[in-house]
Amino acid sequence: MDMQDSHASPRLRPPRNPVERRAVTWWATQAALWWGGIVVVLAVAAAVIGPARFWLLLAAAVTAVVCLVDALVVSRVRFRVHRWEVTDDAVYARTGWFMQEWRVAPMSRIQTVDTKRGPLEQRFGLSTVTVTTASAHGAIKIPGLDHRMADDLVQTLTAITQATPGDAT
Repeated sequence: MDMQDSHASPRLRPPRNPVERRAVTWWATQAALWWGGIVVVLAVAAAVIGPARFWLLLAAAVTAVVCLVDALVVSRVRFRVHRWEVTDDAVYARTGWFMQEWRVAPMSRIQTVDTKRGPLEQRFGLSTVTVTTASAHGAIKIPGLDHRMADDLVQTLTAITQATPGDAT
């Protein structure tokens, strides 16, 4: 990237890096566990509550279809949409599947950089990097990164922000 004047705003453009392909399976597994739990509760209720059996089984069937769509379609759409990039000037992130969000955080506005690894993320070797800024819009989250890449990204961002003039406010 061309170096810009340190007082200039970062150039607005889409981020270049995709998340890990394993994120598709991670998101699909999350969806299956979430929606699958609801299907199980509805099925058990249908077995116990005879007069409402038809409606509970109908609700379970509809929920199972939503589960399949979320796991098989939405996870792939999220993979196509989610992008991230770090330059010397800013952190770029694009997330979402239905409501898409594109965020740019200048290095001088970054306050903290964190890594999160939930149980499923650990299982798939993934992490979420959270970049907290002095912004009313909240932190920028970059989910679905390889855990080694996430660790390297945190180190890189820490080094860049320490060397960037400004008070992160």
